[in-house]
Amino acid sequence: MRITLALIAGLAAGTAILALSAPASAGLLGPSKQQKAERAAAYAPAYAPSTAAPVADGAIYHAAYGYAPLIAGMRAAQVGDVVTITLVEKTQAVKANSASTDRNGSISITPPPTGPLDFIKKTDIDISGGSTFAGKGNAAQSNALSGEISVTIAQVYPNGTMLVRGQKMLTLNRGDEMIQISGIIRPADISFDNRVLSTRVADARITYTGKGEIARASRQGWLNKFFSMLSPF
Repeated sequence: MRITLALIAGLAAGTAILALSAPASAGLLGPSKQQKAERAAAYAPAYAPSTAAPVADGAIYHAAYGYAPLIAGMRAAQVGDVVTITLVEKTQAVKANSASTDRNGSISITPPPTGPLDFIKKTDIDISGGSTFAGKGNAAQSNALSGEISVTIAQVYPNGTMLVRGQKMLTLNRGDEMIQISGIIRPADISFDNRVLSTRVADARITYTGKGEIARASRQGWLNKFFSMLSPF
């Protein structure tokens, strides 16, 4: 009977621990399907609004056919137009600091050689102390990302700047790779072949992720992450 009660109590305690750790472990397992769907929708391509068919009045020129002024050429400027972002991201950060302190102090009193205090030895009343501290820290980090990704214009603002967004998915034999980017560009930064440097994209959000056996092997397991969060060391 005691064994049965102990077993039931143990199962109940284990269930409670799992219930409490469920929210924490859910984040360790990665984004949910809903979060992935919302993320994909945020980078979905934009399409130009449909226009009414031109009236067959016999004219040669119609703006609905995609006419562009000679001074502009075929440079992207409308919602749905395609712009190629050239990724030239390269960042490097180095930080170092050090500190050291040193402090010493001493007190020495010489007792009288004669009189009622001649029994006190000099070594009994010598006081000295000292403290030292030394600290040093270094940190370095560098990142680089190169390549190209074509995106679409999602919105044109009154001042002429444009919101662009898009994503690229690559399926390889050892996993999948995904690049997502969004940000704001200026018409002046668009070259004649509709290319823009990623360093010219304002409020840029660039995400490079992968999944598969290679990416999975380079990540920490969810159980190890859970205990790392609990560890005070």
